[in-house]
Amino acid sequence: MTKKIIISIAVVLILSAGCTAFYFLSLFTTPVSKCPDYRIYITPDATQQSVLDDIRRADPEAGTKALRILLNRRGYDSRIRTGCYTIHTDATPKQVADMLSSGSQTPVKVTVNSTRTLGQMIRSLSNQLMADSAQIASRLEDPAFLDSLGYTPATVFCMIIPNTYEFYWNTSVDALINRLVKERDRFWNDQRKSKAREIGLTEQQVVTLASIVEEETSKSDELAVVAGLYMNRLKRRMPLQADPTVIFALGGERPKRVLKKHLDVDSPYNTYKYPGLPPAPIRFVSTRSIDAVLNYTRHNYLYMCAKEDFSGYHNFTSSLSQHNANAARYQRALHNAGIR
Repeated sequence: MTKKIIISIAVVLILSAGCTAFYFLSLFTTPVSKCPDYRIYITPDATQQSVLDDIRRADPEAGTKALRILLNRRGYDSRIRTGCYTIHTDATPKQVADMLSSGSQTPVKVTVNSTRTLGQMIRSLSNQLMADSAQIASRLEDPAFLDSLGYTPATVFCMIIPNTYEFYWNTSVDALINRLVKERDRFWNDQRKSKAREIGLTEQQVVTLASIVEEETSKSDELAVVAGLYMNRLKRRMPLQADPTVIFALGGERPKRVLKKHLDVDSPYNTYKYPGLPPAPIRFVSTRSIDAVLNYTRHNYLYMCAKEDFSGYHNFTSSLSQHNANAARYQRALHNAGIR
């Protein structure tokens, strides 16, 4: 073999090694994805392949070859960590592999709404977290578990304060509920507790009244006025005669309108039949309604009736005769609109 041939072979080998090195360097330094940040959700039944498929599904142009090699080396398929993960723009395969294998999750925002029923609350939470509705229901519908936290199936409406919170997507049900209870305790700070004492109500009674107020009006600027009306009735020992409590007492499907026949339902929640506040809230309650009760408007109103313009607002009065006139006007408007 001549010297030239040996040199030529050496050059070819060097070039080949250089090309291979360049290929692997490029493979492992090229970003997995160049599109805007996106999230993937890894469930307990996920596999390495399904995780890679999720990435490619979110970004069909994603390069997952180097990521697959790195995850294989780490035995990722047998050590998958559930959760929500953000694939950042220009993140290298190593950065993505480090994130997935270490379980470096992205927190998710969970919006807890002031729902009417416990079932709606359970579905809302399960739609935003990995835990399914059956897992959440097994706790929130369990009297023994609620009792361990100081609540009952009736007072569970007091346990959760609607707001937006940050959680890890795979947060356990117990951790979720413990956090919500702590947020409830944080909401009831010294200032709110002091205001509750000043108006002569317990925290539970404040939430109970707020639940009625929230059902009576959807108008923010009316909440404190409606709260003041019911406070006036409580002070005078007048029945609250709140239609939402009758609807709650009836259970099942909500009637479109409360009729005289509905007022006879025998339930401690029927405020036409039993004086004072009902024994517990009738729904989950927004913070604005709770604060509206704590800071209720001082006035002399005792009666309210929906306005005849169907605006959602109410006519307020301290006179029964004027209230009857307001009610008659509203009934005429319903009749004229063909609403029964």
